[in-house]
Amino acid sequence: MLSGRRLDLLDPSPLDIEIEDIAHGLARVARWNGQTVGDHGFSVAQHSVIVEEIAVHIKPDLEPRWRLAALLHDAPEFVIGDMISPFKAALGLNYRAFEDRLEAAIHIRFGLPSKVPGPIKTLIKQADRACAFFEATQLAGFTIPESLGFFGKPPKNYGLMIQPLPAAEAQEQYLHRFHLLALAAGYETRDDAFDTE
Repeated sequence: MLSGRRLDLLDPSPLDIEIEDIAHGLARVARWNGQTVGDHGFSVAQHSVIVEEIAVHIKPDLEPRWRLAALLHDAPEFVIGDMISPFKAALGLNYRAFEDRLEAAIHIRFGLPSKVPGPIKTLIKQADRACAFFEATQLAGFTIPESLGFFGKPPKNYGLMIQPLPAAEAQEQYLHRFHLLALAAGYETRDDAFDTE
């Protein structure tokens, strides 16, 4: 990792995970394998910030720790990339177990339970699919009926116009959101919590 950490992907330790590495990696991983319109790929970092926002739209009283879980929902992709769902399914259970171990280490590192409760996981998945609906129709060339078929209807009274950000801006946005949520959840109390330099 750029931080100097050495992360064992087969047995990841929470001690070897840094939010700066996650933000850097996710800001440079493109959703839809980069098959989107615009000057910049739509990054997993920017997607994650939007998913957290949608989760709060669906459940306005969502606790800060579960908002943090929503922001981190794709965090393992900072090292394994964003594989499309059909390919993940083709790889089978071993891939899912591998991804789960990495996600558990990330959660523990940032004060979350290794597995989020079922209702929270369902909420995050709903927000994730809603974001994918907007991405598909605005960036990836899907028609609205196609997107409705794959992802379902987005939440009522929620609109989104996506403008893919350059990697550095997406990274900064992700880090800023992380620090706000970590502070609100009581997992971060440093005076320099908002210093992303």
